[in-house]
Amino acid sequence: MRRVVRQSKFRHVFGQAVKNDQCYDDIRVSRVTWDSSFCAVNPRFVAIIIEASGGGAFLVLPLHKTGRIDKSYPTVCGHTGPVLDIDWCPHNDQVIASGSEDCTVMVWQIPENGLTLSLTEPVVILEGHSKRVGIVAWHPTARNVLLSAGCDNTIIIWNVGTGEALLNLDDIHSDMIYNVSWNRNGSLICTASKDKKVRVIDPRKQEIVAEKEKAHEGARPMRAIFLADGNVFTTGFSRMSERQLALWNPKNMEEPIALHEMDTSNGVLLPFYDPDTSIIYLCGKGDSSIRYFEITNESPYVHYLNTFSSKEPQRGMGYMPKRGLDVNKCEIARFFKLHERKCEPIIMTVPRKSDLFQDDLYPDTAGPEAALEAEEWFEGRNADPLLISLKHGYIPGKNRDLKVVKKNILDSKPTANKKCDLISVPKKTADTASVQNEAKLDEILKEIKSIKDTICNQDERISKLEQQMAKIAA
Repeated sequence: MRRVVRQSKFRHVFGQAVKNDQCYDDIRVSRVTWDSSFCAVNPRFVAIIIEASGGGAFLVLPLHKTGRIDKSYPTVCGHTGPVLDIDWCPHNDQVIASGSEDCTVMVWQIPENGLTLSLTEPVVILEGHSKRVGIVAWHPTARNVLLSAGCDNTIIIWNVGTGEALLNLDDIHSDMIYNVSWNRNGSLICTASKDKKVRVIDPRKQEIVAEKEKAHEGARPMRAIFLADGNVFTTGFSRMSERQLALWNPKNMEEPIALHEMDTSNGVLLPFYDPDTSIIYLCGKGDSSIRYFEITNESPYVHYLNTFSSKEPQRGMGYMPKRGLDVNKCEIARFFKLHERKCEPIIMTVPRKSDLFQDDLYPDTAGPEAALEAEEWFEGRNADPLLISLKHGYIPGKNRDLKVVKKNILDSKPTANKKCDLISVPKKTADTASVQNEAKLDEILKEIKSIKDTICNQDERISKLEQQMAKIAA
């Protein structure tokens, strides 16, 4: 018997928006004309780029802080121009990078329980671009390695731990870079550019490994991302302004493995990829739907699954890493859809009758530990992500943060006057009892300092409030 319907455990994935009281309300989402997602999410926080007078700012909200967000809620507001892109560090859930029209990249340390005061001092300011910085992307497996791309057509790869630009790719692109994507182990990047080329680049050798001219012939922006098997998935427009998606093999870019035309809407399609399930979710800016496709080895390779539709158009979209999902509800993706004045989580689930852990839906996924140090990667080493099981759910625990602290400069904030390049990453030391004790002592001292700072801030706040009360009483 010939099988009529392709078998797939994801044919019945369905999306559902959460109830109103679980949305984040009264947020003035940024109106800047830039095709980034405006939202970044991890298992602790959701960050959203917002409208800000006199500079650029973004909100960082603990995931549980739903409901109406007060206008006076503290923001991250150190940039002097609008923020264009933000990205959470995959190896430390309290560290976020931002790129801005002010030509700088800033790396921020968010307090464990969220902001109580607005944050104006970043841990590190990375200066090297001569025009606005529209793209920031952390390395998937090496600690403290951050990529930024600007409208000066330059890609810079930084060692955040020392504040240095270690690689500067300034002669590869002749036109604006629309997006940059790392491959699974961070040895290659792929880029989509305004000159209609898709390039696969080895950043450490600073050379193009593969490129395709006119990957999509239309003039509107393209996107290119790496898949887990090394293929490249692109979205763009045809000459007739129809939206297209395509799959390419970097070893032979002459013809696409698959090319599909979708519709004639003019919003840029932002692809979000889940390497564990091989599903790609396409969210068009200005669309009110999310389409999802499964990538397999059988023709036609890109299989349409379904569409989640709603009434309101999306201004941007955040995508939760796998470790932040609820495995008990068979949740395989969670999006944070930005409206004009709110952020609405959308949950994608695969219905299952059993309450047991569904190991076919949740293979081991990339965990929060870095596989390499920055120096090892710059010296030429590669490593796949360190995987964790989600069988008992993922708990962002204290222990993990302590491990990060020992090696991570981002947890020891420099004084405002110090130059970033004075910061250096502590060297690995033998794992002896004395080292552990020192680390423990450091931790306790830091915690005491943090509590003292909080008390100091609260004292100031109390005295201000008392002054206000005195004025009102008078």
